[in-house]
Amino acid sequence: MASFFTMNFLTELLLSTVRMATPILLVALAETYSERAGMVNIGLDGIMAIGALVGFLVGYETGSPWAGVLAGALSGIATNMIYAFCTITLCAEQTVYGMAINIFAPALASFDLPWLSFFLIRLTLIQGVSMGIMPIPVLSKIPVIGSIFFQQSPLVYGAYLLVAVTAVFLNRTKAGLNFKAVGEFPKAAETLGINVVLQKYIACIICGALAGIGGAYLTICYTSTYSEGIVAGRGFIALSAVIFGRWMPTGVMFACLLFGFCDALQIRLQLLSPSTPYQILQMIPYLCTLFVLAFFGIKKSGPKANGQPYYREER
Repeated sequence: MASFFTMNFLTELLLSTVRMATPILLVALAETYSERAGMVNIGLDGIMAIGALVGFLVGYETGSPWAGVLAGALSGIATNMIYAFCTITLCAEQTVYGMAINIFAPALASFDLPWLSFFLIRLTLIQGVSMGIMPIPVLSKIPVIGSIFFQQSPLVYGAYLLVAVTAVFLNRTKAGLNFKAVGEFPKAAETLGINVVLQKYIACIICGALAGIGGAYLTICYTSTYSEGIVAGRGFIALSAVIFGRWMPTGVMFACLLFGFCDALQIRLQLLSPSTPYQILQMIPYLCTLFVLAFFGIKKSGPKANGQPYYREER
């Protein structure tokens, strides 16, 4: 256990924390936009699965990680539009269709992978493109902090920059305040001239794009390969991060860093204690999620119109 407290170990742990929290953060921000407009989307795991597969395949075929990221975003939007049409236009139950996306999308990815692998790639185990590290000049040379925060891939920088952009948008702009009004009092927002249905569709587009990018991150920046189950419940962890973060971008970021720390810690504990069954250590992030929801998610309801269908003609 002496190696557990070395500076090198702690630095590597924090470096991995930032990296492993990134896909959860992208998806948690996606859900933040969705819930701020009154849309509770629990289908994040499914959107991530589609984004991971499509991003991987497009990145492999084109040789460009950015093309893979873009394809992951577009596939996430396309998948989430099914949920959007059913819940916004048809006013169906949001939780039911979110779970339907969780069932449909991973199953579609599992069906497509063997077919596409046989006809397009013709390999069983393939290594796709990987987005490299982009150190920030000067800042990356700062001792300890530089290697943790400023020697990451561009998607990591983009995810944490998006936290600030989201905070400013939701709290300091008229468009953001209109956006939040739809999630709080949609009928009052409609009387002020805000197109509630359009705002909800925009929220679903943003949610699908960011969740798709979060999935593509796993296969382009994290592993550079695809396998079934690569999402591993990160969508549900992101959902709990939104609740723990009180639907605020900064709070969501710190919640994601906590879960990223637990994930990075369990991997390093496997190396330090090889005799311990790895399944027990892999439970750490999920136990942390249950603990957070049990003790910090009580009586926290979020936006008042969250999860409620909107009937424009209803009085």
